[in-house]
Amino acid sequence: MKIRTLEQLSDKLAAELAWRKIELSALKAMIDLKSFSSGKQKALLRSGVTMLYAHLEGFIKVAANSYLEFVAMQSLPYNQLSNNFVALAMKDKLDQASQTNKATIYNEVAEFFMDKLTERSIIKYENRIATSNLSSSVFKEIVCMLGLNYSFYESKEVLIDERLLKKRNMIAHGNYLDIDEEQYDELHIQIIGIMDNFRNQIDNCASTKQYYCPKQTSKLP
Repeated sequence: MKIRTLEQLSDKLAAELAWRKIELSALKAMIDLKSFSSGKQKALLRSGVTMLYAHLEGFIKVAANSYLEFVAMQSLPYNQLSNNFVALAMKDKLDQASQTNKATIYNEVAEFFMDKLTERSIIKYENRIATSNLSSSVFKEIVCMLGLNYSFYESKEVLIDERLLKKRNMIAHGNYLDIDEEQYDELHIQIIGIMDNFRNQIDNCASTKQYYCPKQTSKLP
């Protein structure tokens, strides 16, 4: 079912976040028991880091694409979309134009900006936003793409890059890594916080229609 309404979007985000929190909480509860041998405890901690990363990447991907789908389903004219969504709608043409010297392609781009801004927008949204190897720089681009505020995440960049992604990659490539339990607990809290904030931002932007930004268009005489 397409995500067309605020309720559908909110329900999608809530359900997507809920099962991830349940799984991460279950794993953390096992770690907190401290009833395993040292070797098993370390294995659980390493598994915990990979799961935290997996759920962060997975949630950001689903939430971002769900919001993009919701905006696309509003079928607003291009000149009523915020600039970030106009850019997304035009990305294919702009990419095509940047890779060719054909005048016909450049003319199509020019024609769009001159004559077609009042037409109903077409935004490709299915799996449009990729999150593979989710570094802070990749995440920042996603936040910008959706027209969200990045300021909350600025203080999380080292955490994402060094304490999560770097360690996850080391573990995923078969390298031994000793994880400190106290650091893991803090990482768990911070990652849950990032997912919560991202969900709230999308909910707020959708409900306050921040994607909607009517513009005056004019043609040259």
